[in-house]
Amino acid sequence: MHKYTRYFHLLFPCFICIQPNIRVLLHIQMKYTTVLSIAGSDCSGGAGIQADIKTISALGCYAASIVTAVTVQNTCGVKNIYPIPAQIVKEQIQAVTEDMQIDALKIGMVTDEGIIAVIADFLSSNRLPAVFDPVLVSSSGYSLVKPEALHVMRDRLIPHCTLVTPNLPEAEILSGIPIRNIEDMANAGRHILTYGCRSVLIKGGHLEGGDMTDILVCGNTPEDIHRYHSTKINSANTHGTGCTLSSAIASNLAKGYDLQTAVERAKEYISGALAAMLDLGAGSGPMDHGFAIENEFTKEQGE
Repeated sequence: MHKYTRYFHLLFPCFICIQPNIRVLLHIQMKYTTVLSIAGSDCSGGAGIQADIKTISALGCYAASIVTAVTVQNTCGVKNIYPIPAQIVKEQIQAVTEDMQIDALKIGMVTDEGIIAVIADFLSSNRLPAVFDPVLVSSSGYSLVKPEALHVMRDRLIPHCTLVTPNLPEAEILSGIPIRNIEDMANAGRHILTYGCRSVLIKGGHLEGGDMTDILVCGNTPEDIHRYHSTKINSANTHGTGCTLSSAIASNLAKGYDLQTAVERAKEYISGALAAMLDLGAGSGPMDHGFAIENEFTKEQGE
């Protein structure tokens, strides 16, 4: 159903008045593209659930969210993490999914085995496009996942994922392969594929050089390797780039784009958010997730 169906009652109020039962019919037919984010909360608003909601909304989808952890952090670093009990994560998932149709799933911070198992159980009985950003270490070096949870992540969660999106340090942890160049990235991606996911996007932002190359690995042949080249944007404010990229990909998949196009469009979005040069906080600040949104309600007084 076209997204503008939701505005039908505004465009044709007389028709609604003449046919009052049509309101119920329209309510049944209206289709909102909905993306569910399962991730940690970032009180500074630059990463985690907050970044996901901003991104999903900016890309024209409805964002629902499941909180897996409450982090105490700002642009200078992570100060503490308080995981949400697995049973509460399970109840959140049940409450949302019994009431809403979910079109795609983005998974971020999952801190322990119990939470991972809850998400894996949900995905085993609900085949959805699922993008997993394995948030293992924060940009400030804070470990975000218990070591004993890694094997559960590999064995139970990754096999249900459409796409896994590690950065270079995360890809090294997941694959056990040191990454120094593009070929290493491809090899690490192929290794992660053996865990059962459909594809792996390894982000090359940590490689030296003025250009950045991300590698999408969908199989073992050269034809299954897709490269995305871009120029690095000279900005210190890159907090939440991984969260933003993965939720943008999930949003594009929810809207019906194929995987390669979903990744390409997500990268274009994140480049725009970085290039907007939002500058907040004393450390690595957030991007401008709403850079492309301009309407009557975003104007400053006097404009």
